[in-house]
Amino acid sequence: MTGDAISHEGLKVEIGLPSTVMLVIGGMVGVGVFVNPAVVARSLHAPALMLAAWAAGGLIALAGALVYGELAARMPATGGEYVYLRETFGAPAAFLFGWTLLLVVHTGGMAAVAIVFARNLDLLAGGRLPEGAAAVATLAGLAAINCLGVRSGNWTQSALGVVKVAAIVALVVAGFAVAGRAPPARAAAAPAAPDTLKAFGAAMIPVVFSYGGWQTTNFVAGEMRNPARNLARALAAGVLAVTGLYLAVNLACLAALGPAGLAATLTPASEVLQRAVGPAGARLAAAAIGLSALAFLSQSTLTGPRVLFAMARDGLFFRALASVSPATRVPALAIVVQAAWASVLALTGGYEQILSFVIAMNVLFFGLTAAGLFVLRRREARGGARHQGYRTPGHPWTTGLFVAACALIVASSFWSYPVNSLIGYAILVLGIAPYLYFRRLRAAASAPPA
Repeated sequence: MTGDAISHEGLKVEIGLPSTVMLVIGGMVGVGVFVNPAVVARSLHAPALMLAAWAAGGLIALAGALVYGELAARMPATGGEYVYLRETFGAPAAFLFGWTLLLVVHTGGMAAVAIVFARNLDLLAGGRLPEGAAAVATLAGLAAINCLGVRSGNWTQSALGVVKVAAIVALVVAGFAVAGRAPPARAAAAPAAPDTLKAFGAAMIPVVFSYGGWQTTNFVAGEMRNPARNLARALAAGVLAVTGLYLAVNLACLAALGPAGLAATLTPASEVLQRAVGPAGARLAAAAIGLSALAFLSQSTLTGPRVLFAMARDGLFFRALASVSPATRVPALAIVVQAAWASVLALTGGYEQILSFVIAMNVLFFGLTAAGLFVLRRREARGGARHQGYRTPGHPWTTGLFVAACALIVASSFWSYPVNSLIGYAILVLGIAPYLYFRRLRAAASAPPA
């Protein structure tokens, strides 16, 4: 396809391989990389265990990316996980995924990150910006850019992503540059084996969420050039790049602060930069975090509305959201709806608690989607027609590893946060009634006239 091609869904095909890689990186790297090394350090006192957790998170993400690459090659359509779940486990599972994505998972993440951006922007502005208004204005501005067309939205997130990676590399360089300046902090002794296991499981929750987001690139497969080939390559390349970046950040923080110092701080990036450049380090850290937040929001604004668009095309959501702007060839109304709901969550201030409710639920859909590959391979074996495109290396072992890892993380979230996990599933169950409503509307619309 050329850059001027229009897909069968009415969307313009303009995203190439380099931009797809940046979408993967942009979806994964948010503000967590500046904070979560300290969160993990408070659970795991030994540097080897900290690095092992981050390495394990990268391996889990890579295994998932390899699986999603084959799913994308088989079903290169707009909507990503929604489409994969619909084709393997049916419309109810697909709708519940989209329901949670809109209600809390995607928009809640956007709201939280928008507030982080507003706070850091306010710090740079000297404390004169209204936080809520700045967050809403940011969401509205990015929505407007994406309504202008997929090219403008994609160019914006790619440019921000490059600058964001450069800022993180600068943090890594600063960390190694100041290594050894402060007296080495004594690391706490590792706890006994049962507590170590629980602590490692608890640490994996922020790690896995730091690695999350690569799957959102699949949402825009319908606007990519040759997604059946390029998406699998971009997923693998993006996940490997981010894994290397995260390990480098953690090594730099450990080198600059030591394990105990890292565990003691709430702002590891600021601490490292202040040791490197003095008092100006706090402002540099605020700028880096704000930039990373903005880049993440740009990617989320581009990808998330495509799930709403796919649901509406299936008649399982409001039909108006399936409309495509004739001038820009993007689902403009879906973009506006997502930004509006994220703004509501940002203004209510309850989004951080909401996000903690969906830890187990989000990873559940990861595992369920990946398990769909077993369904497709079984159908293929019965039908006798082998898929000729990209196939997941090491299947069924790599796929089984990812599904098992997701199951363990879900169990760990229940173990560590039982109440919040149960509330997450309550939010999921609330989606059953809307699904039945939209299914009835679809059936009525397709019924022949009496």
